[in-house]
Amino acid sequence: MSYRVVLVESDPKILEELNNTLKKSPDFEVVSTYTKANDALGQSGVYNPKLFLIDIDNAEFLEMLPAFVDIYPNRIILGTMSSWNPDFAQKAAEANIAGCILKPFRANDIIEAMNLYQRRGKFKPARIVSFFSPKGRSGRTTLASLLALDVAKKSGESVALIDADLQFGDLPIFFDVEPDHTVVDAVHDIKMLTPVTLAPYFHKLTENVWLLSSPDRPEYAELVDADGLVSVIRMAGHVFRYVLVDLPAGFNPISVAVSDFADTNFVVAMINTGLEIEHMKRSLSLFKSRVREHKKTCPIFTRVNPCDEAQRVKMEMELGSPIIAIFPNEYNLVSIANSGQILRGLPPDTLMSQTIEKLSEELMYGEL
Repeated sequence: MSYRVVLVESDPKILEELNNTLKKSPDFEVVSTYTKANDALGQSGVYNPKLFLIDIDNAEFLEMLPAFVDIYPNRIILGTMSSWNPDFAQKAAEANIAGCILKPFRANDIIEAMNLYQRRGKFKPARIVSFFSPKGRSGRTTLASLLALDVAKKSGESVALIDADLQFGDLPIFFDVEPDHTVVDAVHDIKMLTPVTLAPYFHKLTENVWLLSSPDRPEYAELVDADGLVSVIRMAGHVFRYVLVDLPAGFNPISVAVSDFADTNFVVAMINTGLEIEHMKRSLSLFKSRVREHKKTCPIFTRVNPCDEAQRVKMEMELGSPIIAIFPNEYNLVSIANSGQILRGLPPDTLMSQTIEKLSEELMYGEL
């Protein structure tokens, strides 16, 4: 099957080059070309195209993407750019197009990009979620892992786990894998990458869940700077529909920068010494002062006993803030995670599994 293509490119010379490239491929049939987006918007319907390639180096064309999506639903729309511009790519994502590709391109580059973006899931901006804890051993990493697995299962869309606990990340151990690449490699190379070339840095865990590992050695953490990590997360949002980032415990430049970029922050504390409510209060205060106000900050407590609604209400009164979820102590889960068998997931119909499922659905449907 060949794709009927409309090319929209403001530079006539580039338009001719791209047209000639696609004409050589049996996979594509260029049915019309335009140097003006307005003309393409009004006239393309008669050609019944399946694929639009639209120059978004041109700011006017970029602004018109929502109109193309509205007038030509169920078509694949790719923005084309001469070099990766994260701001333009984000604006294109917000217009709900499939994604972006660099020009000049080969026919196979378009096929690779379409396969990647269709595997990603809905043509919508990514959900970026951080997992923060005031102190270690809170259940933060376990929660991130279980949510990733459940969201992928329920949505059928692709989910990335990024282990940003740079010195003591446990996600490779949880999943019993030895990835070929780590976050150090991705940050080092990010200025040379596109979504298609970033994707192989992630290790496949299941059909829809992928991992970007923490560094192999604690001292490599200093090779990862906050801006570089945010750039990786930002581009990962064009590869995956959900990007879940496991942060180091406590506030530092990495955790602050990622939390500020994420659209939702889960703040996780484990009930242990009796001081966790105070730790959560201080954390929420710091989030309010350091992270932009429109970000959602969601307190979560683990190892709560008794784990029921009455206890949750009591804790909320003490905290002075709503609590998104409380989890019981699950000794079996600790054993599963420590043995690298987290992919086995949770036993069904337990309070823990029911709470995970509820959080997943709230994340998927925009309630969180």
